[in-house]
Amino acid sequence: MIKIVLLILFYIFFPLLIIFLCRKITVLQKLGAIALAYGFGLILGSSGILPSGSESYKKALQARSTIPTAEMTQLISAGTISAEDEFVNQIGAVQNTVPIVIIPLAFPLLLFSLDIKKWLKYAKKGYISVLLALVSGIVMVTAGFFIWKNSIPESWKLAGMFEGIYTGATMNFVAIKMALNVDPNLFVIVSTYDIIIGAGLVAFFITVAPRLFRAILPEFNEGTEGTSDTEIVAQETENLEDFSGMLNRKTLVPLLKAVGISIIIFAIAGGLSLALPMIPQMVVVILTITTLGILASLVKKINSIEKTFQLGMYLIIIFSLVIASQADIKTMFGIGMLNLVLFITWCYFGSLVLHLILAKIFKVDADNFLITSAAFIFSPPFVPLVANALKNKSVIVTGITGGILGMILGNYFGIALGYFLKHF
Repeated sequence: MIKIVLLILFYIFFPLLIIFLCRKITVLQKLGAIALAYGFGLILGSSGILPSGSESYKKALQARSTIPTAEMTQLISAGTISAEDEFVNQIGAVQNTVPIVIIPLAFPLLLFSLDIKKWLKYAKKGYISVLLALVSGIVMVTAGFFIWKNSIPESWKLAGMFEGIYTGATMNFVAIKMALNVDPNLFVIVSTYDIIIGAGLVAFFITVAPRLFRAILPEFNEGTEGTSDTEIVAQETENLEDFSGMLNRKTLVPLLKAVGISIIIFAIAGGLSLALPMIPQMVVVILTITTLGILASLVKKINSIEKTFQLGMYLIIIFSLVIASQADIKTMFGIGMLNLVLFITWCYFGSLVLHLILAKIFKVDADNFLITSAAFIFSPPFVPLVANALKNKSVIVTGITGGILGMILGNYFGIALGYFLKHF
């Protein structure tokens, strides 16, 4: 029991070290806390520090994630498995339970601080680019599904997740994983490749992309965007990754109230999922918490609570660490992984190319195109980075609007597309 408690404490508090490292080391800050969490989790899962169990235990699992306590007791009494296997089973129970609890609590917290009414007032021509990005993602992810559906297991689930990540970034990617019940090992492999390919895309966005796309698309017209509040928006966006001050009494007490509201939303979602047994439970839960989280953000007293987004992100970091520790990095280099890499690359770059073609047809300027693409793929915190590469702060509000719309729509689009493609 002591070992299990220590493991839980590690999962909860190790992300503090990850955040500290990101604050102190510029390279790690650019890499991001979530990517680091996946990295440390993979090291933990692949190093042998966490036992994997005997062959008898693995056989007794029969494709389950864990063995029920009563069955474990019988197997130990019969001498089929050992006490060490019981510890392995307890580890598995922790690793499976933490994500089920964390994601439904995290997502409302991520949404509480979004001032949707404010963002929707901005970004005039950017809305066209946002719509084109949505269409591009759906078309190319669907095309990728039909190309690789016979080469990749559970490809309809991957299509749903990648529609979510292209529309709303990591938060939606994680939530849709829960809703579609994606195998943890496959999820970590996909996430790791996604991080690697995504990192290359970030480098492209802030180096070559501005000059390239400005040579293809119309020039940005200062008159198409309102520049008032741009500095304020930039500051707010940078603050999304500022975890400092969360334990101050002035911040902590309201934050605990926000957690309470998130728990209530989780409970309502859980109750509704029981009332709708014909629909997969996690689908009902994820879509319900998304909807209620959006509605709660419209309540001023909830929306004004500080650090709710940061607390939600902290929970996502914990999730990333836990889920990655379930995987063995050696499986990433197995047979058949090439198809997975090709599928991920297609989703990213194929959607970007189609978005570019549509932007050319609809005469969207290069800066609006690039900032909305960055916001959709990488989430709002990356917007100032790309705006800086463009040397154009005027498009920040457009990027933030696009990112927020993507975050709101990602779960709905991803889950709907996944279940639609399941029938093919």
